[in-house]
Amino acid sequence: MGIIKAICSSAEKGTAKKDIGQAELVVQHGIQGDAHAGDWHRQVSLLSLQKIEAFRAKGAEVNYGDFGENIVVDGIDFASLPVGTKLRCGETLMEMTQIGKECHNRCAIYHRMGDCIMPREGVFAKVLEGGIIKTGDHINAE
Repeated sequence: MGIIKAICSSAEKGTAKKDIGQAELVVQHGIQGDAHAGDWHRQVSLLSLQKIEAFRAKGAEVNYGDFGENIVVDGIDFASLPVGTKLRCGETLMEMTQIGKECHNRCAIYHRMGDCIMPREGVFAKVLEGGIIKTGDHINAE
């Protein structure tokens, strides 16, 4: 079981996501109002808090949302779970569809640190059952 530490969104692609505290997950869409939401397999992005903390230990000054992640979770190593894993948070249900992603244009973090964790540690999911999620909610891999 994990605990949501941040829920991040941005209204425009190419801008840093900001922690908004809570969000509505919309079936087959993603986070309401997020620029990356839509009818595709990468509706929501998730990243483990432990991976962010390990990156910070290398000297990186990064905030929640800087990697483009929508949801930061303490206690689940998402990259170790198989594609198809279901993630339950309250009344919502997501299904992992992808682990990592190709980084076509090196992000600001990569240029600053020479590395970025999202391409190998971030995961993506589609929304199967919608509802409201908020910081502090429990999330479980099924």
